[in-house]
Amino acid sequence: MSKHHILLIIHLICATIWVGGHLFLVIRIVPKAVRENDVFILKNFKKSFEPIGMPSLVLLLITGILMSYQYNVQISNWFSFSNAIEKVVSLKLILLGCTFLLAMLAEFLFFPKLTQNNIKRVVVPIVLVSLIAVAMLVLGSFIRYGGVY
Repeated sequence: MSKHHILLIIHLICATIWVGGHLFLVIRIVPKAVRENDVFILKNFKKSFEPIGMPSLVLLLITGILMSYQYNVQISNWFSFSNAIEKVVSLKLILLGCTFLLAMLAEFLFFPKLTQNNIKRVVVPIVLVSLIAVAMLVLGSFIRYGGVY
């Protein structure tokens, strides 16, 4: 098994955790929390998902960067959109930045002030992070076909 294959397996396992966790959150947890008007459902999910979700996200970043170097997409080429693989890498990095921004807003703005009166306020950022996660997964699948043209 090659180094690339090992990195890819780690990347895919972490993507499964990250994307699957967010889809479960959007499909099952958020509707229940909103329906029952219970902020603790969301807070409990966050508390139980973060210990596995955040390390998965970090490993996604690390393995993604290492694999991008294997495709000769180095940091000096990021955001140049000069070839099909580099486009995928740059788009995924932009989406990662959006995820980070939404996570910071959730962590420092939305969740500390979350009450039963404003529970619906967190739905949009949660859905956005989940959609971004799926978009990153789809973009990653284009690597198999040579990138995005």
